[in-house]
Amino acid sequence: MRTSTVRRVCLSVAAAAALTSVAACSGSDSGKSDKGSGVVKADPIAALLDVQKKTGGESSAKVEGTTQMGTTMSMKQTGTIDWTDGLTGAMEITYTGGSMADVMKQSGGTGTMQARYFKDGYAVNMGDGFSKQTGGKHWISYGYADLAKMAGASGEAMKQQMQNTTPDQGVKSLLASGDVKKVGKEDVRGVSTTHYSGTVDVAALTAKNSELDADQLEQLKKQLSDAGITTETVDIWVDDNDLLVKKTERGQMKTGELNSTVYYSDYGTKVSVEQPPASDTVDFAELLKQQQKAGSGAS
Repeated sequence: MRTSTVRRVCLSVAAAAALTSVAACSGSDSGKSDKGSGVVKADPIAALLDVQKKTGGESSAKVEGTTQMGTTMSMKQTGTIDWTDGLTGAMEITYTGGSMADVMKQSGGTGTMQARYFKDGYAVNMGDGFSKQTGGKHWISYGYADLAKMAGASGEAMKQQMQNTTPDQGVKSLLASGDVKKVGKEDVRGVSTTHYSGTVDVAALTAKNSELDADQLEQLKKQLSDAGITTETVDIWVDDNDLLVKKTERGQMKTGELNSTVYYSDYGTKVSVEQPPASDTVDFAELLKQQQKAGSGAS
């Protein structure tokens, strides 16, 4: 039981990673320090402020991407997200390598799962293999508040980030970093874009955009440090309408390279997401309690 619980915890984090890679590391509402400085803005900063405003002013988009987190996971994701009032959306996630792909196989999965995101949490269809262990239920639901309690500071930070996921977070990260440059004009999937790049201090951005208390923030910085995550290189490509078209993140973890690429298209697309049937869903917090009781009873 304990092994299966660990697997499902890992899968919950994996589903979260699929979404947060869409947003990049959350940045602060940057650009404020430049406005009153009396210094003429550098061209990249002024341009990115326009991109942040235009992209942030949209309500939804189609997303497609790939994420690699060291030896832990490699995955690809595709779907739609709406950030009008909190975040909602649906993604199809396929694990293509790493230990997470092995976990999926061991859990009886095919390597592909469906995830639905709501304002207060998300649900993942774990497949037929999972349903055989839960009386026929395919979906497992995760409340952001429950994940925050179970995972401590990192869970609270993940909760904040997932509830504030928007494509313009990558733009905010670059602006907040203070280290951004215009690379030049490039074509992305047939679209003419302008490429910008910068280096982001992950811990500093997390602190700026966090509602964690001092102890929680210290715990989170330690977790980032233990994972070997210090800085990331963030690149974005924007079209002639100041809309984000592509974003990449590259960094180093103790388990290997962090590498994420996400494409955005069809801004304003309609997003409709339904809660999975209650009769086909098990709550993760309750499942964890049941398995902990069973484990303690067995010992």
